[in-house]
Amino acid sequence: MISKTKCGLATLAGVLAVSLAGAVAPALAQANYPDLKGQWVRLQKVPMRGQPSFDQSKPWGAGQQAPLTPEYQAILDANLKDQQNGGHGSFTGWTCLPYGMPMMMYAFTPVEFVVTPDTTYVLINQQDAMRRIYTDGRTMPENAEPSFAGYSIGRWIDEKGDGNYNTLEIETRNFKGPRFFDESGIPMHADNQSVFHERIYLDRADANVLHDEITVEDHALTRPWTVVRDYARVKTQRPVWLEFSCAENNPHVRIGGENYYLSADGLLMPARKDQAAPDLRYFRKARN
Repeated sequence: MISKTKCGLATLAGVLAVSLAGAVAPALAQANYPDLKGQWVRLQKVPMRGQPSFDQSKPWGAGQQAPLTPEYQAILDANLKDQQNGGHGSFTGWTCLPYGMPMMMYAFTPVEFVVTPDTTYVLINQQDAMRRIYTDGRTMPENAEPSFAGYSIGRWIDEKGDGNYNTLEIETRNFKGPRFFDESGIPMHADNQSVFHERIYLDRADANVLHDEITVEDHALTRPWTVVRDYARVKTQRPVWLEFSCAENNPHVRIGGENYYLSADGLLMPARKDQAAPDLRYFRKARN
């Protein structure tokens, strides 16, 4: 006959085995995902002037050679002309509205990827703050609230067949706007029916380089537009994360559809040559 003591020890051993298995399982599950830990910055392989653009291999604005319809090419031309005169055109990023997709992925400031089995998070230290990519098998919702970042669903792919995921495929829809391809004002369609398809994967030759292959379908375009954006991992164990707040020290002022500028002493200044002052009908006239 087996003693009660031995039975108790056997039961305890079984409980510990189950507990240890439960503790090890998440670690094993995490091991199947690529190592995206750390701080990632924009990797500009071709030196360019101006702000970052959708296609990293070409200059911004007209140099992007965006496949725009005639209607939306005219909008870009007007934006560029207005910017040459001190304006912003129809671009709204200077007002601190979120950039949304695709500009939120340009790494104006460093970004961080946090991978879990159900969701991959892209932490963006700027206006947009965070992007969630759901990888729990859900489908695109029918009545989700539109947002600048859109709604992203994805799935991890084991392309090598070795039991390890190496590519994250993503589809993003359900936007609101206005949104642009870059700060020159390459526009996206006002109907906000954009569809983004992405493939995010580590470079096979260098695990400190990350690629984001992006294809955009948008009614402002004559065809889908595909580019590959690159990031480099900062090689330090304790990277510095600086705070960025668009509204802090922002000298741009928007009044009645016009942009003005705040001087160093806090007074309103024109942004364009010979620009008229805003309508001051609700203010008392200054006494001499």
